[in-house]
Amino acid sequence: QVQLVESGGGLVQAGGSLKLSCAASGDTICITAMGWFRQAPGKERELIATINSGGNTNYAESVKGRFTISRDNAKNTLFLQMNSLKPEDTAVYYCNADIPPPGTYYINGSYCRSDGMGYWGKGTLVTVSL
Repeated sequence: QVQLVESGGGLVQAGGSLKLSCAASGDTICITAMGWFRQAPGKERELIATINSGGNTNYAESVKGRFTISRDNAKNTLFLQMNSLKPEDTAVYYCNADIPPPGTYYINGSYCRSDGMGYWGKGTLVTVSL
């Protein structure tokens, strides 16, 4: 089992900044990559940024140059630094952890007993006002 808890959301004016955090606990050895998604009212959930175990990152064009994803593996924490926020950034932001299909794996010297579930946090709301 993996548990994810997001924090750091809130109300900010356009042009401001926020830093989101996602604390992972449980079978964190099973996590191969993590990402941030967001869902605005009436819209589909969209991928914002990802980071894998090697530190490689990818960003959606809508946030490239403004948002930065990072992770602290020692603390099992994922971050999203959001700068130059726009009203269209208003959404619930979700943390995601990618794990292997069901089975037992040997990862970095430890055994991962994966249930194959896609794990999500409950989300944190970011509201950007004019």
